[in-house]
Amino acid sequence: MKNRRSFLKQAGLLAGAFSVDSLFNKAHAADFRQHHQQYPDADPYSLAENEDYWSVIQQAYPVNRNIINLNNGGVSPSPGVVAEAVEKYNTLSNEGPSYFMWRILDQGREPLRNKLASLAGCDPEEIAINRNATEALNTVVFGLDLKAGDEVIGTKLDYPNMINAWNQRSQREGVVYTQLDFNFPIENDEEIVSTFEKAITAKTKLLHITHVINWMGQILPVRKLCDMARRHGVKTLVDGAHSFGLLDFKIPDLGCDYFGTSLHKFLSAPIGSGMLWIRKDNIEGIWPLVCNDKPRGGDIRKFETLGTRSFPIEQGIGEAINFHEAIGSKRKEERIRYLKNYWATQALDIKGVKIHTSLRDPYSCAICGVSVEGLTPADLEIKLFNDHKIHTVPISWHNVNCVRVTPHVYTRKQDLDVLVKALDKIARKA
Repeated sequence: MKNRRSFLKQAGLLAGAFSVDSLFNKAHAADFRQHHQQYPDADPYSLAENEDYWSVIQQAYPVNRNIINLNNGGVSPSPGVVAEAVEKYNTLSNEGPSYFMWRILDQGREPLRNKLASLAGCDPEEIAINRNATEALNTVVFGLDLKAGDEVIGTKLDYPNMINAWNQRSQREGVVYTQLDFNFPIENDEEIVSTFEKAITAKTKLLHITHVINWMGQILPVRKLCDMARRHGVKTLVDGAHSFGLLDFKIPDLGCDYFGTSLHKFLSAPIGSGMLWIRKDNIEGIWPLVCNDKPRGGDIRKFETLGTRSFPIEQGIGEAINFHEAIGSKRKEERIRYLKNYWATQALDIKGVKIHTSLRDPYSCAICGVSVEGLTPADLEIKLFNDHKIHTVPISWHNVNCVRVTPHVYTRKQDLDVLVKALDKIARKA
C-alpha cells in the first residue's frame, strides 16, 4: 500500500517520463553515462563500428531473437522502458479511467510537447501530438484552402496514403495534382530540384516532398527543394515519416512550412504515435482535420481535438525521447547507416544480386532495397523468412521492385551476416 500511494503521488506530480524519476533514468541513465565515458574521444563515425558500445543499447530492446526483424521501416519495436511505461500507465488508467486519464495523465501533454519541440529544435507552440504521419500530413492536405485549378506537385513514389489524399482533393474539388516521375537512386541534388522546379506553374501552391522515400530509402534534398519553392512563392509540406528520429536535423533547418511524422519508426516510440509541425505563421491558415471550436485560430492545439485518446502512449513517447537523447541523434544516424552499408556492400559482390539504393551518405541511411535475379520481390521475401527467419517486406510499387531491408540500433552485425549468407545461397539457387 505504501508503494501504491507513492506511485499515485508521483503520477499526480507528473513523474513519469517527464521527471527525474522517469523509467529511463531509473533503468538506464547511469549505465549509459558510464558507458559513454569509456569513449570520451570517439566521434559518431568511429563509434558506429564499435560493437561493444552498441551491445549495451541492443540489450535494452526486448526483441524476439527467434526472427531477424529487418522491417523497421514499417514500425520499430520500442526499448523495454517505453513498453513498460505504456503498460504501467494503461493499468493505472483502467483502474479509474475518467480520473486518472483526464485529471492526471492528460496533464502530461504539455511537458511532452516541450520535449518534442526540444528534439525538433522548434517552438513548442508549433507542435501537435497525434497518432501517425498519415494523420499529421492529412491534416495539412485537407486543411489547406485550395480551389479548383490550384496545383499541388508531388511524385509517383510518395507514400500511398498521401497520394490518395491528394487524389481525393482532386476528385472532390478540382485541385490539380501533378506527380513527377523519378528513377531512383539518383546521386545528383540538382537533377531532383530542377525536375520539381520545371513543373512549377503560376497556379502551383504547394510541393509535397517525401524526405526519405519509403520504398527504397532515397533521401531527397529537402532544404534545396524548400528554398527553391520559396523563391517561387510556393509552400512546402514534408513527409518526415522515415527521417525523424533517424537523421540528425532540426525541422526549422529544412526550410519547410509543414512537417508530419510517425514516432513509432526510428524514434522507437509506442505504436500509434505521431507529430505534426506547422510554422507558427501558417497555423491560422490550416483547418483542423477534426472539428474544433476555433478552427481558424492560431493555437496549434486545435489539431489535437481527437476525442478520447491513449494517454499512456504519450508517457511512452517521453521515455522514447529520453532513450534517443541518451544515445545522441548523430551517433544513432551513423550507426544505422553503417549497418545498412555493412550488409549492402557485401551483397553487391554476390552474382545475381542487385542493390536498388545509393550507398553514398547524402542519399541513404537505413532503408535499402535488394533483389535477386530470377525472383520476384514476393518470392525473395518468402525465401528469406521461411528458410532463414529474416523478416523483410516485398516492394512492388511503380518502378521499384525489390525487398526492403531496414536495420535499427538493436540490430546485430551477426544478424546481417545471416542476411548476406542467405542472399548468397538464394542467388546461387536462383
